[in-house]
Amino acid sequence: MFSYRHGFHAGNHADVLKHTVLVQLLAHLLQKDKAFWVIDTHAGGGMYDLASGYATKSGEAETGIQQVWKHRKDKTLPAALKDLIEQIKVCNEGDQLRWYPGSPQLAAQMLRPGDHLRMYELHPTESRELAKHFADVRRGVSIQVADGFASLKGSVPPPPKRGLVHIDPPYELKEDYRRVVHSVQDALGKFPTGVYAIWYPMVARREAEILPTHLKKLAPGKWLHVALRVKATARDGVGLHGSGMFVINPPWTLYDTLAEALPWLVENVGQDMHAAYELEADIR
Repeated sequence: MFSYRHGFHAGNHADVLKHTVLVQLLAHLLQKDKAFWVIDTHAGGGMYDLASGYATKSGEAETGIQQVWKHRKDKTLPAALKDLIEQIKVCNEGDQLRWYPGSPQLAAQMLRPGDHLRMYELHPTESRELAKHFADVRRGVSIQVADGFASLKGSVPPPPKRGLVHIDPPYELKEDYRRVVHSVQDALGKFPTGVYAIWYPMVARREAEILPTHLKKLAPGKWLHVALRVKATARDGVGLHGSGMFVINPPWTLYDTLAEALPWLVENVGQDMHAAYELEADIR
């Protein structure tokens, strides 16, 4: 149950897609003066060292964020990827990319005084790393060693009645797909105006293929679905060949912003001729 470590996959192609979307969602919420909360159900360790530990064993950042980072000075880099790079620069010095921020760190550095970041992490090692990373932060964040699925319903609606819910489980267990659907359904019943960002893996598993369909049925008339395939499915069916993000109550600008970035990602992060993207939305 506790084998998954975020650091092993830090900065891979899935993180690039996920965090590109998250930065845009946060920037949209920041446009209004009213405070909001970010609720991260599977927060991970917060920050990852790409030069040591798990990240060096997998090398996944080399075909992910490093492919974007090396183009950081290109004037033709799409705006959404420029925004992501600017947030990553906050955690690094000079031209070397060593530290990769997870979703909690991205949120923490973008939020204002008065906004709040609530994080859940059940993995014992990840939760310790998360607490250590935010040890010097006195206000604006809270961490609970708890099941994010089970805790979400009690966390919404947040006091300001504005918020972003990020759901990013490891999907090691087949039941995680079912729990995503049930958690979103329960949360929407209490907080229908919240922004929900659900990440999922593209793997050779029926549950992964039909998850967006289930989420479309839950969305109250406003949703966006984006998926990035980077390579062909392995013959043995093992491994991650892409990932997707399903956003409920997205900003109306997100579709066009991603439509600009996705062809660039296919060309620069794609690993073979099967690289492709999908972008669809229902924004009434």
